[in-house]
Amino acid sequence: MHCPFCRNTDSRVVDSRTAEDGMSIRRRRECPQCGRRFTTTETSSLSVKKRSGVIEPFSRDKVIVGVRRACQGRPVTDDQLAFLAHKVEEAVRATGQAQIDSHDIGLAILGPLRELDEVAYLRFASVYSSFDSLDDFAAAIEDLRKSHTG
Repeated sequence: MHCPFCRNTDSRVVDSRTAEDGMSIRRRRECPQCGRRFTTTETSSLSVKKRSGVIEPFSRDKVIVGVRRACQGRPVTDDQLAFLAHKVEEAVRATGQAQIDSHDIGLAILGPLRELDEVAYLRFASVYSSFDSLDDFAAAIEDLRKSHTG
């Protein structure tokens, strides 16, 4: 870590704290050369491997955009979508992997979306799971009905 004031390549950590819901670490550092203090924020990177093989950083915004399409015309607020994206990111980070397949992100979306809005869940699942027939929809609806009665 370079000192932002004198560009010295060494610094010493004075204090460390978690920040932003435990998703990052805030470190207070001191430069041994000039004696000035500065703050750094460290976050773990999370990459997504798409079906095409392309690797890109995880984005909550992309989760929200994908789920928003399924929620079109449904009584779902932006705050609820943001919270869903937060839950998805937590679930994905809990796997402990630095790189995750986009398919696994879709799986992580299904659970929270089902709790949020069942119609949006069916819409998302029909595209994500590539429903081919009415039987696929009927099976998904039957599964939802069983969860209500069971």
